[in-house]
Amino acid sequence: QHFSALASLVTTRYSTKEILDFIQNYSAVFSTIISKLPTVFSLISIVLIALVSFAIIPFSILILWVFIGLGITALFFKKTQEIYVQADKAKATFKQYYLLLQEIENRKFSSAKLQEKQQIIQSEKLQASVIFKQFSKILDAFDQRNNLLIAFVGNAFFLWDLRNAVQVEIWITNYKHTVKKWFEVIAFFDAQNSLANFQYNHPEYTFPKVQKQDAIIKAVGLGHPLLNSEKRIDNDLKIYDQEFFIVTGANMAGKSTFLRTVSLSIVMANVGLPVCAKSYIYSPVKLITSMRTSDSLADDESYFYSELKRLKFIVDTIDKDDYFIILDEILKGTNSKDKAIGSKKFIEKLVSSKSTGIIATHDVSLCELATDFSEIKNYYFDAEISNDELYFDYLFKKGVCKNMNASFLLKKMEII
Repeated sequence: QHFSALASLVTTRYSTKEILDFIQNYSAVFSTIISKLPTVFSLISIVLIALVSFAIIPFSILILWVFIGLGITALFFKKTQEIYVQADKAKATFKQYYLLLQEIENRKFSSAKLQEKQQIIQSEKLQASVIFKQFSKILDAFDQRNNLLIAFVGNAFFLWDLRNAVQVEIWITNYKHTVKKWFEVIAFFDAQNSLANFQYNHPEYTFPKVQKQDAIIKAVGLGHPLLNSEKRIDNDLKIYDQEFFIVTGANMAGKSTFLRTVSLSIVMANVGLPVCAKSYIYSPVKLITSMRTSDSLADDESYFYSELKRLKFIVDTIDKDDYFIILDEILKGTNSKDKAIGSKKFIEKLVSSKSTGIIATHDVSLCELATDFSEIKNYYFDAEISNDELYFDYLFKKGVCKNMNASFLLKKMEII
């Protein structure tokens, strides 16, 4: 819980990818001599200040030294400015991430996997949290260049900008090849912690039981986790390997919600989350869907062409591996005749691919495919009109929908 609290406070303007791109692709710009210059210059400055204080040398020499310091700063301004602009993007991330690393380092884990991940951030001489904190302090010091007093006095006597730019460069050179691993460890623990919190907050959900049998999914009381549990209607589902369900139904009867419920259950099961169901037995499978497409004026793409591209992607993808396919009303962007012909041909192609899936449609003519292909089963969601009112039971039933409601709704809303 403490890790989650810390992680929730992380607010960064730049992604870890941007930060890693800068760190991993950085090439040193300062020579060894230049890297040592700020230290040597600072020592000389301290000596000169002491000599002036004891009136051993005239004050004018110190004034000359100030101009030399500012001149060197100006000479390297372009390089230090470039480093500052890029490094400043990482400041907030490192300041907050070192706390997360500290939390991971201080925990004792019994899991071998968690111990393995913990070991990654303890592989250097110093702990990763200490290394991140060091970099955070360097970036904080570098940021002081925006303070006019520091900018003048610091650069005049200690080459402040150059010193911090060199410190950034040394840190990056030492750790550029390990930062990505440490970021990945933080992301891993954040993900695992999020999954654990989800399970803790939903004790009524059930963990999937994995089996390598004919049934891809056997679920009892499967529901959508984002719907109110008091109003939600749960359904049973049993679908075997290489089967395709064609789901028909009236508008608003629950087809799309059911598709999302099944999709989400597969995703949740695949990542190890408990599923919103009384029982859930499944064979791990990859998921591919086409549920929402849109046109693009910028890319000069029509709605129909966007959908065709998605369907083409699905065909090419399922040719390489087994997938569970979920499609919601395919070929929406064309006329009814073309849609029916094209949809039937496409479903036939899916069936021949030996994949498994569910397809929702308003076109009941597609249900005729069940007579030609034993792999295809028909299911539906129903709507009932009673006393001039429309009622839904949201139950997943075997068969073909007989009651469509578009005309009724148009009349009910006085559109026609």
